[in-house]
Amino acid sequence: MAPGASELPAAAAWDALAADFEAFHARFAGLFARSEPREQAVKYVRSLMGPAARRNGWQLAEAIGDRTPDRVQRLLYSADWSADAARDLLMDFTIEQFGDPQGIGVLDETGFLKKGTKSVGVARQYSGTAGKIENCQIGVFLSYAGPRGHVILDRRLYLPESWCSAPARRQEARVPEDVAFQTKPQLAMQMLHGAWQRGVPMAWVAGDEVYGGDRVLRDGIAAHGHRYVLAVVSSTPVWSQRPEVAEPPTEREHPRGPLRTRTRLAPGAPRASTVAKVAAQWSPQQWHRLAVHQGEKGPIEYDWARARVVDSRRRLPADEVWLLARRSVSKPSDVAYYLSNAGADTPLTTLAHVASTRYTIEQCFEEAKDDVGLDHYEVRSWPSWHRYITLGMMALAWLAFVRAKLPAEGTFPYAPAMNPELVPKATRPRPRKKVGPMQKTALATPGKKSLPRPKKATVRRRWPPGAFPKSAA
Repeated sequence: MAPGASELPAAAAWDALAADFEAFHARFAGLFARSEPREQAVKYVRSLMGPAARRNGWQLAEAIGDRTPDRVQRLLYSADWSADAARDLLMDFTIEQFGDPQGIGVLDETGFLKKGTKSVGVARQYSGTAGKIENCQIGVFLSYAGPRGHVILDRRLYLPESWCSAPARRQEARVPEDVAFQTKPQLAMQMLHGAWQRGVPMAWVAGDEVYGGDRVLRDGIAAHGHRYVLAVVSSTPVWSQRPEVAEPPTEREHPRGPLRTRTRLAPGAPRASTVAKVAAQWSPQQWHRLAVHQGEKGPIEYDWARARVVDSRRRLPADEVWLLARRSVSKPSDVAYYLSNAGADTPLTTLAHVASTRYTIEQCFEEAKDDVGLDHYEVRSWPSWHRYITLGMMALAWLAFVRAKLPAEGTFPYAPAMNPELVPKATRPRPRKKVGPMQKTALATPGKKSLPRPKKATVRRRWPPGAFPKSAA
């Protein structure tokens, strides 16, 4: 056996997982008034993690053992159960299994390429999946990352304005009447509210420029007592030092002029600069090379720097925040910028770690699409889209639970994909050999001798448990 490798868990371990799987689905049993959809939901989630090439109605029905896809389609289209209630129960499971006081919520969207115009929310819009404008649906997601793993917490289907103003299309796609147009940051704020109200322990929020560029979202996160590290575009206005402002006078400045009622910059005060220009003035001593997470080929290093700046609101100085910059080692002109409302005593390593954790939601998307067919659906209506995505989130959460549980029993080599620790390059251990996924094996019949089928998304380079020291957030 190769060094660092390990045997697959024995049949007894799979027996325990089978009991855990039944307990996992038992928490959702109350959502179904009838036994048929309740049992079909268990089979459906199990088949999503199976070897089917496409998770459409016919292939899932075949995997389940049904002669026709009628039961599968009934579960998605007409059965009496609430996808939102299932999502809430899944949040409770996430809190129990992955919750951590320093947990990180990550915001991002992903595209689902489609043909035609009938699928709810489909339009020609930019998709990061395709890297260009395509005919697609856009889903906005909130994921959760902690020391034990990462899962998807919530989802929203982005409904373009062209759909919101088309009553006939809305009715055909069964879009609820109370659904109005909302931007992606507004959908993100809704999901964050729901997670906080549900009790999800979340110390930080991370996201890309779509969310970091929305000042209302940044202010909303701060108003609820949470910290954020959000990416922003290079032209985001800030001041390196707080400028003077002129408060409204009590009397008219000119006898015939109006009474000024708004605060403005004081005469001679500098206008806001940009985050790119501010970072360009930093000295070389401010930059530190850190490896805050690992990729498939080992640790990924960047140069990081930070400084306190003054945020801008309506061209006036607002709160003092951190400006964090990440510079590519191989291409120094490639710089990413972040704003954070973390305290002034927050270490650079913590800010860099939270900023880097954003990649975990991209890993969630990759695993969800490759392993449970998150983008394989053939449904068109609003309710069925949310039902399919929620069932996929349940399957993904179960796989994350399996990966997190087995190492505690010493049966499988694993270290959490989200590693908050930072170690010097000289003391960094060599990565172990890649291990295959447990997607198929985790739910296989106990005692079955077939080996797990390798898949791209779950073949990850892992570090041995305990290889990294704990870091204080």
